[in-house]
Amino acid sequence: MPTAYDDLDTYIALPRVEALALSPDGTRAVLTVAALKKDATGYERSLWEVPADGTGSPRRLTRSAKGEAGAAFTADGDVLFVSERPDGDDAPEAGQLWLLPAAGGEGRPVTRLAGGVSALAAVAEASDAVVVSADLLPGAATLEDEAALRKKRKDKKVSAILHDSYPVRHWDHDLGPAEPHLLALDLAALDDTIAAAIAEEAAETADADADASTPYPTSLPRPRDLTPAPRRSADVEGAALTPDGATLFAGMRRSLPRSARSILVAIDVATGERTVLFDEDGVDFGEPVVSHDGTTLAFVRSDRGSAERPFDAEVWVCGLDGSGARRIATDWDRWPTQLAFDSDDAALIATADQDGRGPVFRLPLDGSAAEQLTDDHYAYTHVGVDRVGGGYVALRSSWVEPPHPVRIGVDGAVTPLATPAPTPSTTATLTEVETSASDGTRIRGWLVLPEGADAASPAPLLLWIHGGPFASWNAWSWRWAPLLAAARGYAVLLPDPGLSTGYGLDFVARGWNAWGEEPFTDLMAITDAVEARDDIDADKTAAMGGSFGGYMANWVAGHTDRFRAIVTHASLWALDQFGPTTDDSEFWSRIFTAEGIASQSPHHSVADIRTPLLVIHGDKDYRVPIGEGLRLWSDLAEHHADEDGRMPHRFLYFPDENHWILSPQHAVIWYQTVFAFLDEHVHGREFARPELLG
Repeated sequence: MPTAYDDLDTYIALPRVEALALSPDGTRAVLTVAALKKDATGYERSLWEVPADGTGSPRRLTRSAKGEAGAAFTADGDVLFVSERPDGDDAPEAGQLWLLPAAGGEGRPVTRLAGGVSALAAVAEASDAVVVSADLLPGAATLEDEAALRKKRKDKKVSAILHDSYPVRHWDHDLGPAEPHLLALDLAALDDTIAAAIAEEAAETADADADASTPYPTSLPRPRDLTPAPRRSADVEGAALTPDGATLFAGMRRSLPRSARSILVAIDVATGERTVLFDEDGVDFGEPVVSHDGTTLAFVRSDRGSAERPFDAEVWVCGLDGSGARRIATDWDRWPTQLAFDSDDAALIATADQDGRGPVFRLPLDGSAAEQLTDDHYAYTHVGVDRVGGGYVALRSSWVEPPHPVRIGVDGAVTPLATPAPTPSTTATLTEVETSASDGTRIRGWLVLPEGADAASPAPLLLWIHGGPFASWNAWSWRWAPLLAAARGYAVLLPDPGLSTGYGLDFVARGWNAWGEEPFTDLMAITDAVEARDDIDADKTAAMGGSFGGYMANWVAGHTDRFRAIVTHASLWALDQFGPTTDDSEFWSRIFTAEGIASQSPHHSVADIRTPLLVIHGDKDYRVPIGEGLRLWSDLAEHHADEDGRMPHRFLYFPDENHWILSPQHAVIWYQTVFAFLDEHVHGREFARPELLG
C-alpha cells in the first residue's frame, strides 16, 4: 500500500507540528502547525489548541493569510503570537505581536513597530510584563523617527549597510542596518475602548494631513527600550523574566575583535539599569530560566574550548543577584538543549542528546545525580511543566515518526495527545546497530530498512552522514528524511561517529582537530558491520551528507572508492578558504590548529577521487559559503574532465536557497536529483533529469 513517502508532492504537503506551548493551568497545549500553501511554494502557519490530558480533538485558533508563530501564554491564559496579518490599512508590513484572549474573541495587535517584532523573548509568569526582540535603525531617536527613516530608505530603494565591527552576516541573512533591541511591554496598558480607537484614528488623520510621521498608537502599550544603542549585544542567548516581571535576565553579546561571547546580565525592567552577573574570558553564559517562586536563576555555562580540547556546557544555579553560584548535575556528561524549573522548583527539567535519543531528564538542585525520565527511542523538545496537575507535555519524534504532542507522567509514562497532523504510516522499520572501532570504542547508529529487505532480496545501502559535527541522528527532520530513500528501496544508515553528541565529552573529543581521522574510520567501521548483514547488498552502496556531513562526504570520496556514488551538500572543501569566509570565522580558527586545517582539508585529495559526486550548494549559504561549492567544482573539472569538459560528476545549484533547501518546490527538485543520481550509479539506470530543471 502506498505511503506519503512514496510521492514527493504528497510528502511536502504533510502538515507539520513545529512548536508547543502549555497553558499556565496545564489543561491545554497550543501547537504551531505548518501547512503547504495552495501554490506549493511555501508554508502557512496556524495555531491549534489540544487538551493536555490526551482526550478531545484539535481546535484551530487562528486563520490568516500571513500565518502565526512563536506562541506563548500570558499569566492569565491569553495566547501571544507573532504574525504579519494586517491590523488596518496603515499597518506596517512586518510581523507584530498579537494577543488572543483566553475568554474568546478576535486576536488583537499588541505592537505596531515599523520594522516589526523579531521574536517574543520572554513572558512573565505572574504579571503582565512581556519582552520582545525587535530591530531598530540606529539613526533614529524615537519609534516615530524610526518609522520615518525606514520609509525614506524604502522610497529611495536604499539597501546599503555600513559596518564598523564583525560579523556582517549570519547563517542566511545580512546583519544590519537595524540593530536588535529588547523592548518591554505592559499588557495591562492595552486599551480596548471605543474612545481610544476614535482618538487614535483622529490623531493619525491629523498627522497625515500635516505630512508628519504617524505617532505610535496610544491604544497599544508603548515599548520601553531596555537596550539603547545595543549594536549586536541584544542578539541574546536566551532571556527570562522573573514571575513579577521586574527583572529580565539575558545572555547578551560582548563584542570581540572577530566574534563575540555571551555574558549574563540582569536588567531592571522599570529603569533599564543593567547589572552584569557573569562575565568571564573564554566562557559563554546563556539560556537563563527563573524558578516559579522567583528566588533562583539557572543558566548554562559553556567554556569555549580550543584546538586542544572541545568546549563543554554545564548547568549552574544561583540567587537572582548572582550570589551562591554553583554547578549542579556534575556527573551528567551531556549538553542541555532545554532547561525549565520543575513544578516544585527542587529540580530542573532538561533535554539533551543521549545515545542516539533525546530524553527528558530531571536535574535535582541539591546536587544529587541526574534522573532520566523517559526511556524510549524518541527525542523530546518543547517540554512544558504542568505546575497544577503534575507531569509534562512535549513534542516527541524519531526517524520514523514526525514530531507529535505527548503528555509525560511523573513516572515517565507517555500518553499521545490529539494532533491536527497525524503520524503518516510507513512500511520502513527502525533498527539500532553498533560496532567497535579499532581502539574498542563503541560506535552506534540507526538503520532504516525498507519493506521486503531480507537475505533473498537485500537492499542497497545509503550511508547518510549527519551535519554539525556536534550533533546526533536522534530526531526527525523534515529536511533530511531517510523514509523517502527507504520508500525507494534503500536501506539508510544513520551513524554517530566521533565528534557526535550524546556519548560524553570524550566522544566529542574523538577526532577533535582531526575530522578526517577517527570520524572517518568510525564511519567505515559501522558501514562494514552493516554491509555484513544478509539483508544489505554490499555491492550497491552510496554515501551522502550535508554541512559537516558534506565535509565527510568529500573526505570519503578522496580516501576510498568503496561507494558507487556520493552526494555532498553545502560542504566544506578547502578549509584554508572556508575559515576566513564563513559567517563565524573566529570559531573555526579557535577549534583548529594551522596544522589541523592543512592536514584535514579534503581538497588535497581531489586527484584521488574515483567516485561520481553530486555537488549541491545554495548561493545564500553564509555558514558554508558558495565559494566552497564553486572551488570543489573547479577542482573536479581540473582533475576529472575529459577533452570535451564533461565529468561523471554533477552540480545542482540553488541561487535563492541557503544552507538548507527550504522552499518546498526546491526540496522536491533536490530529492528528485539525488535519487536520480543514486539510481544512475547504484543501479545503473539512465539518469532521470527532473522536468523542472529544463
